[in-house]
Formats: sequence, C-alpha cells, structure tokens
Amino acid sequence: MAKISAVNRNDKRKRMSARDKDKRSALKGVVMDRSLPVEERFEASLKLAELPRNGSRVRVRLRCKLTGRSRANYRKFELCRVALRDLASSGQIPGMVKSSW
Repeated sequence: MAKISAVNRNDKRKRMSARDKDKRSALKGVVMDRSLPVEERFEASLKLAELPRNGSRVRVRLRCKLTGRSRANYRKFELCRVALRDLASSGQIPGMVKSSW
C-alpha cells in the first residue's frame, strides 16, 4: 500500500494538469511557431516557466487504483500486477483466466 500522501499528491497533479491544459498548450504553440518574432516567443516561454510545474501532464504518475502502487501498472486496467493477479484469481475480472499449457 502506497503512502496516502503520495496518492494525494498525484491526484493534485492530475487536477492541476487538467486546469492548466489549455493555457499550457496555447503558450507552447506560440513558443514552437517559428514564423513569430523571437521576442514574442521568448515572452511566451517566460510565461510558460512561471506556471506551476505540477500543472504539467508529464508529472502525473500512473498509479494503481486499489493500492496506489506506482510500478508495474497495466494501463488498460489501471491496476498493478499484484492487484490484477489477485482479482483475476478470484474471478473478479470478466474474461480473464489463468493461463496453463
């Protein structure tokens, strides 16, 4: 089980990235546009740097929905390998069976 503070911090980052998404994409569009003057692009990059770092989508970590574990997660299920195995063994995930050969 992950620390509650780590899970809460990640949730905060998700909220902040959703909030700042439009502003960040607009500023990045200005910065990447080569047809604009250098001064305008530089001002946009300074404004982008003033935004909170946790508002960036890159800082959000994929965590297990049940345990909060940050490693070995399956994106499709949003579960870590340990929780996925437990749920699959107990028959809680439809269509998933233990493989044998």
